[in-house]
Amino acid sequence: MTDYEKQYKESPYVCGPPFADFVEFFENYEKSRANVLDLGCGQGRDALFIARMGHRVFGVDISKTGISQMLDEANKENIDVHGEVADIVTYEPSGEYDVVIIDRVLHMLEEDNDRQNVLDKASDVTKSGGFILIADTPKHQDQIRLFFESHSASWAKVKDKKSKIFVKKLESK
Repeated sequence: MTDYEKQYKESPYVCGPPFADFVEFFENYEKSRANVLDLGCGQGRDALFIARMGHRVFGVDISKTGISQMLDEANKENIDVHGEVADIVTYEPSGEYDVVIIDRVLHMLEEDNDRQNVLDKASDVTKSGGFILIADTPKHQDQIRLFFESHSASWAKVKDKKSKIFVKKLESK
């Protein structure tokens, strides 16, 4: 049993409320009924608040308990949240998303290549004009920043501050 699996069984709100930066983004986000992918969603702290704002959210996490708790809450509230138990390193997302969330997950991956792989996949499924919102520890922020800077023809920085990097995929010409 992973540490998170154990923590999720002990408390339904282990990670606390969503970060203010994510809340602010969605409060100012003009698109309605956006398709959102939450990679490493845990118990759904981001997925649930985003769905409450009228968006469709698909969450992926390695924790069966976290996914189950998220889906139970979504069903109680009748909000548009779906989930899948999977490791985000090997998970192959399908479809396209207006927003991809990666909230405090990348630092848990052991290898730089795994982080790179997740960023590649997230980039591939983000729609033109869509966003990737990342919160993580400062330790890997340089790697995350470098990933998007090395793809600067496709991505524009929206926010880059301590532990948060938000980018927008440029419209294809």
